[in-house]
Amino acid sequence: MATEEVMNAQIEYDRESHVSSDLELEPVRSEDEDYESAPADYKISTYPADFTLEVLHQKWRAGDFRIPEFQRAFVWKQVQASKLIESFLVGLPVPPVFVYTERESQLFLVIDGQQRLKSIFSFFEGYFGEETQGRRSVFHLAGLSPESRFAGKTFESLDEEDQRRLKDAVLRSFVVQQLDPNDDTSMYHIFERLNTGGALLTNQEVRNSVYQGNFVESLVSMNQLPEWRKILGRLTPDRRKKDLELMVRFFAMRDITAYQKPMKDFLSKFMRKNKDASDYALGEAKQVFEETCSQVIEGLGERPFHVRAGLNTAVFDAVMVAFSEHRNAIPTNIKERYDLLLDDEKFIRNTMYGTTDVDTVRERLDRANTVLFG
Repeated sequence: MATEEVMNAQIEYDRESHVSSDLELEPVRSEDEDYESAPADYKISTYPADFTLEVLHQKWRAGDFRIPEFQRAFVWKQVQASKLIESFLVGLPVPPVFVYTERESQLFLVIDGQQRLKSIFSFFEGYFGEETQGRRSVFHLAGLSPESRFAGKTFESLDEEDQRRLKDAVLRSFVVQQLDPNDDTSMYHIFERLNTGGALLTNQEVRNSVYQGNFVESLVSMNQLPEWRKILGRLTPDRRKKDLELMVRFFAMRDITAYQKPMKDFLSKFMRKNKDASDYALGEAKQVFEETCSQVIEGLGERPFHVRAGLNTAVFDAVMVAFSEHRNAIPTNIKERYDLLLDDEKFIRNTMYGTTDVDTVRERLDRANTVLFG
């Protein structure tokens, strides 16, 4: 009983911590538990790297650093950035940055420290902030003591000795790399636990940032499909990317033989595998998705998966996958078959309890396929 109370308290806390989704989703306990499941055991290497600021700037210009989507806003004021630069010039200690090294690309994904890094790079390049109406502000060191010999200086106006001192200054970087298993999934969990402005990130927000690439861009485009919006019962995209997560779930579960629990790691691995999918593969995926959505709307009507109290994700994945496999052979009485499926005791059980268990998932998809198209 105590264990159940702890679990209920954890789920309640997690629900309150996340900003609510725009989509009306049916609460299912097993889905919540999977959503908050603990990470696997990892072998992680973390080591310090003392890069000079000049080397960091060179790596930035070469595209070796990537800022996750949810961290892109640069919020420091010029005074904060100026005092950081002065700290390097006078030899004061500066907090380290943390980066994750992707196994395949060897690119650095910035975990913590983008404000410091962007301040340094901006000063070297001579401008502060984004371009506005074709103009950018020159980066003068502002807010320093009037007695400081660096007050009001730009990088170009520093003495050569000070320029050299700044370029040779070291910013310690802690480099994180996953050694085992060979899938980089720890990167997902690291970002999952970041707190951005007091609101925890949703699983799909993390995936979109960690696995940036062609697949994410394609998902965003397909998310506008009118038939898809009718299925969801909401015209505008979800702020917390829940609609994109449903799309990933659909594509991933079309290969049910690959499914492993937990669902959230299964979806993450699928996105990692397909993040740089070819145009041909993405074109095929788009065609399957569009045809499936069209057939579902035509056969079942709008909001077909709002069967009890909001969209049930387990009903959604089973029926959408079944439709996708029979796009060219939809029975004329598909609505009657669907009503029978929703009254099927086995199917009901598999969409309410243990919905991410391997056996339950396979039974659910098999039952949907049998009743709808058998």
